[in-house]
Amino acid sequence: MAFLSWREEFSVGIDRIDQQHRRLVGFLNDLYEAMQAGKGRETLGKVLGELLLYTKTHFAAEEQLMKTHGFPGYEDHRARHERMTQKVKELSEQFRAGTLASPIQMTNFLKDWLAKHILETDKQYGPFLAARGVK
Repeated sequence: MAFLSWREEFSVGIDRIDQQHRRLVGFLNDLYEAMQAGKGRETLGKVLGELLLYTKTHFAAEEQLMKTHGFPGYEDHRARHERMTQKVKELSEQFRAGTLASPIQMTNFLKDWLAKHILETDKQYGPFLAARGVK
């Protein structure tokens, strides 16, 4: 059973963004499965690194769409992305330094952040971009 299952309510209505969101959910589920198998700590570093790289790509794609189409919430959204990127960097550093308390704290943080970000923040640009023909 997945830690966070993709639900249709997560869709922002833009195929490539929805695919990227599914991939982010997949990272979270990979970590959860590793924890279930007793390999959370050894998998956490790898997943954090992949997450950091992928979020940069994903955030850049979202931001480019918003900027290109003049989304009025672009600056706020970009700032939220920067804060998340910084938080993941901090968690990666804590993990490398051995001060990150547990993988479950990380998975809970990621689950809460991802679901909330998609449902509350990303859903704002979906209709705006769809009205401009972005699919």
